Amino acid sequence: MTPTERAATLVEALPYIRRFADQVVVVKYGGNALAGASEGDALALFAQDVVLMRQVGMRPVVVHGGGPQISDLMTRLGKVTEFRDGLRVTDRETIDIARMVLIGQVNPQLVAAINIHGALAVGVSGEDAGLIRAVARNPELGFVGDVAAINPTILHSLLDDGFIPVVATIGTDASGQAYNINADTVAGAIAEALGAEKLVYLTDIEGLRRVVDEPASLIRQTSPDELEALMTDGTIAGGMIPKTESCVHAVRNGVRRAHILDGRIPHVLLLEVFTDEGIGTMVT
Repeated sequence: MTPTERAATLVEALPYIRRFADQVVVVKYGGNALAGASEGDALALFAQDVVLMRQVGMRPVVVHGGGPQISDLMTRLGKVTEFRDGLRVTDRETIDIARMVLIGQVNPQLVAAINIHGALAVGVSGEDAGLIRAVARNPELGFVGDVAAINPTILHSLLDDGFIPVVATIGTDASGQAYNINADTVAGAIAEALGAEKLVYLTDIEGLRRVVDEPASLIRQTSPDELEALMTDGTIAGGMIPKTESCVHAVRNGVRRAHILDGRIPHVLLLEVFTDEGIGTMVT
């Protein structure tokens, strides 16, 4: 880019910086949202985006999954992974594995990547300060939970002190039993509890399509009603169901916009937030 083009890019971003100043943006970073030649590159690019958002006055909250990492450790331990409608069947041993991976591996990696740029990120789990109260979803799924309630007190405290919360999606019930909760679902629930301006899902597809095998049918902008119809007719299926259901619920309950973006694109967050054209699928 020439100096003039760089200046034009900054000018294009200016109205968005003003518009989203002091607004909460919840970003769900999934294990499949890789943007670069390696996982290290992906984390570095993602961290740069989140830090820049914070530095221009936005209040980002990162909610992360870790499905591929959990599956990898289960394979190494000789356990078979089973999914039903995009949700992992979780026995007592599997919930221990999920806690180890999410709280002990993925969360510290994200926190460390962000904190390269300054003492900004703080890792928390849904178990901390009663952040995520869980209930069992279905006895056949084992220790898979639904969100019963979000207590955002700890997130408000961190945001008010200028930190970037990084949330691992393990919740507990009233007895203290831990549950693995789908990170897409948690991201939506946290966005609602915080009254977020944006809810962003980084995944490994360019967005939603009206015809699955036709790239030209990419949906740039849609509504909750249309998404429900696409789920009903089977166009949206499998692992995309929790994301889509979460988008629908969040937008109907106070979140202004939800986005499904291709996390493999370098700096995709900045392209969505700070450019005129945007990228991926927006639900409003």
